[in-house]
Amino acid sequence: MISYISICIKINEMTYFVSVINTVDTSHEDMIHDAQMDYYGTRLATCSSDRSVKIFDVKNGGQILVADLRGHEGPVWQVAWAHPMYGNILASCSYDRKVIIWKEENGTWDKMYEYTGHDSSVNSVCWGPYDFGLFLACGSSDGAISVLTCSGDGHWDIKKINNAHTIGCNAVSWAPAVVPGSLIEQPTGQKPNYIKRFVSGGCDNLVKLWKEEDGQWKEDQKLEAHSDWVRDVGWAPSIGLPTSTIASCSRDGRVFIWTCDDPAGNTWTAKLLHKFNDAVWHVSWSITGKILAVSGGDNKVTLWKESVDGQWACISDVNKGQGAVTSITDSQQNEQ
Repeated sequence: MISYISICIKINEMTYFVSVINTVDTSHEDMIHDAQMDYYGTRLATCSSDRSVKIFDVKNGGQILVADLRGHEGPVWQVAWAHPMYGNILASCSYDRKVIIWKEENGTWDKMYEYTGHDSSVNSVCWGPYDFGLFLACGSSDGAISVLTCSGDGHWDIKKINNAHTIGCNAVSWAPAVVPGSLIEQPTGQKPNYIKRFVSGGCDNLVKLWKEEDGQWKEDQKLEAHSDWVRDVGWAPSIGLPTSTIASCSRDGRVFIWTCDDPAGNTWTAKLLHKFNDAVWHVSWSITGKILAVSGGDNKVTLWKESVDGQWACISDVNKGQGAVTSITDSQQNEQ
């Protein structure tokens, strides 16, 4: 059982040194499956097989439990914070087939909305870019992906992609709102082009890209490289530059970096980041999209960065729960 988690990995820009600067005793009574900081890095949400979601204030190196949310009837797999412009809103998904959206009003957390439209475990939730409003993608073991959109009057619109992945969907991740290249190609004073897209990974070993057209979600691309279940996907943040980048990881131990320089988004190229000796469970990009964190069955978190010649190199690794850190300096990286 894991009830303690280490948070706030601090990265020194010159040496890529990683250090654990805070440890939180969550008092969860079973395995913790996810932990997410909010937009400002002052609140931490955790979820567990004990069916609970907990929210902590983690300011000034301390921790205060501010909410213990009970509403799920099975293990809670994932939590996701909405953009703060919509208030303090958190989504959670569970083995109980439910997605619950929680909102804080006057210091009290309550259910804002409960979605029960899936027939099996809901494994992943991810909020879309705030530019489009308040909307959430949900991936389920029933093979479907739901997109929930909140209207101004508090009503939620549901659009469901049935049979998105054979056997089941394990992960969803939204693309940046701005079309690749639009910020540098757009005439002065004209707004950049926006497009709604997300990526998903499933038990069919596939990575799929989805795009909204005429109010409907359609499969845009099917990316094949993995030989086992795709456990996680992450679309890298962008500032409107010409290249789109996606990371995917799998039970086959491999992490791939997918890139697309085609403005139409039709041609994607896969590059193997690394072949690990165990299953890889999670990938997560830094806020600038320059560093990728990878974690898996080897009980390590590794950080990877692309060099100027397009090669990816491990710049640090951390043994989970031990605080042991191996860091690589710029000079060492150049020698590799």
